[in-house]
Amino acid sequence: MDAIDIHILDELQNNGRLTNQELADRVGLSPSPCLRRVKQLEASGIITGYGARIDAKKVGLSIHAFVSITMSSHDKDSVEMVEARLRDIPQVLEATLMTGSTDYLLKVAVPDLDALEEFVRTQLRTLPAIGAVATSVAYGTTKPLSNLPIVSRKN
Repeated sequence: MDAIDIHILDELQNNGRLTNQELADRVGLSPSPCLRRVKQLEASGIITGYGARIDAKKVGLSIHAFVSITMSSHDKDSVEMVEARLRDIPQVLEATLMTGSTDYLLKVAVPDLDALEEFVRTQLRTLPAIGAVATSVAYGTTKPLSNLPIVSRKN
């Protein structure tokens, strides 16, 4: 990646809906080379997709919680099954493998506290080899999802 690729990534992180012409103008390229670079960044897996940021409360998902899971068994089959099931549960926004005393940290979105309780009881506690589940409810966000801090070497 060179400085132009980094500039393209910066611009797309700020606004993924830019037209190719707008992006080309911002990074100082003509449209064809700009599109080739974007396609190359996509093909190499650096750009993994595009999406909209949605206000969770406005779509009825008022409760965000962080759920720590500790497994009672770490055999290959149990780990693979838990990870596959976590990927399939829509309330799980992110599932991160951790070091230390917790095996997984989940970011979860649900409509209310009753839904959170139901989620923990029916979705998490039923996973194989789960030893402990600890839930912390977030009551505010001081820094929302932000762009990756790619070092920009713009000219």
